Amino acid sequence: MEMFLMAVCISVLGLAVTAMAFGAATRPERSVVQPGAQPRAAKSEAHFFVAANAQPRIPIEALLAQIENHVRLEQAAAESFMEYPTPALLHSKTTSPFVN
Repeated sequence: MEMFLMAVCISVLGLAVTAMAFGAATRPERSVVQPGAQPRAAKSEAHFFVAANAQPRIPIEALLAQIENHVRLEQAAAESFMEYPTPALLHSKTTSPFVN
């Protein structure tokens, strides 16, 4: 009986901790606005998105050409394995720059 009560108490304690953590995670963020203070969120968001946009853009045609080349190389490797299956061909890597 004592073991059962101990298990129930620990379960209730665990449920309470989980409920508190869930409540803290889903609570909307409160912001205290002081008179005369300027909002800092706009400045920090702008700085955050500047770093994300600094990466060079790759045209979709270049990505599609790389994928087509990879598929062609994988198909050639599969065809050569089907003609003469060996363990060495099964575990060999293709010349594709993508990881198999």
